[in-house]
Amino acid sequence: MAHPIYEANENSPYGNLSRYEVYKKHRILHRESYMTNEQNVKIFTQSWQPADSTYKFKGLIGMIHGYTSESSWLFELNAVAMAKSGFFVCALDLQGHGFSEGSPDHIPDIQPLICDCISYFNSARADHPNLPPFLYGESLGAALAVLVCLKQRTAWKGLVLSGAMCEISKKFRPVWPIEKLLPTAAFIAPSWRIVITQPPASRSYKEEWKRELIERSPNRQTCGKPTAASALQLLRVCEYVKKNCHDLEVPMLIVHGGEDMICDPEGAKFLYQSSTSKDKTLKIFTGMWHQLIVEPNESAEEVFNNILSWIETRADLSSTN
Repeated sequence: MAHPIYEANENSPYGNLSRYEVYKKHRILHRESYMTNEQNVKIFTQSWQPADSTYKFKGLIGMIHGYTSESSWLFELNAVAMAKSGFFVCALDLQGHGFSEGSPDHIPDIQPLICDCISYFNSARADHPNLPPFLYGESLGAALAVLVCLKQRTAWKGLVLSGAMCEISKKFRPVWPIEKLLPTAAFIAPSWRIVITQPPASRSYKEEWKRELIERSPNRQTCGKPTAASALQLLRVCEYVKKNCHDLEVPMLIVHGGEDMICDPEGAKFLYQSSTSKDKTLKIFTGMWHQLIVEPNESAEEVFNNILSWIETRADLSSTN
């Protein structure tokens, strides 16, 4: 089954079709809505599933995108592929991302994002109580997925982490002495935009046409420079994950680009070695960068097939138990 990434071109992730024509072509039922969180912020949510109402779903997959990304556009092509394979798939736009309210790129506190994920996915799982649930995250979304699983230890049948933000690469960290001054800067001027040597996109996306395609997204809320408060939160999230990942017992698949210049592969290796899960797999893809769907199509499909096969195997085991 070909991945929808093969239909994308330099103008649209949906190729020469509209977004909704893609859903029709792949026989996907798509729904979108908003929820209002505890801070009275409107959070965009959406889901994908096989359009055949008689189809028995294999499982539920909750997806969390990364920093400056969104749940639509290129990210959702994995969701469409998963739905085509028989899963109910759901995702949300984090605060300040995509269609959700909030200041772009600005994360003064990571806790509301964790609460939004838990609230939305709890609702989705309650609507499908008989489906084995899996959690998938990319980059910051992968770190959030870890934090969700640490809070909900028995709620998930599997955790898939792509380019997990466990250790920010030295090539991408704020330049000295800015990093040392971050706590002070975040306190005094939390919205101050940090100057980084190179834009994150230039180090995240290997294929230039896909990098340009991501920049063209009409929903993209980013100026390319994190705020001081955001940078501090991202560093603290990495520290927290590394200190607490030994408590992870959920079945886990970690996929990571061997040449990831944003999130150091060593962080993924540390997470793998430290977790106490009895069912864990680490796959480092030689030569690949941070965002794996933005690799050449054949490589992106290879990674996706590894992910899908891993989830399907554990969904089958859950159904037979």
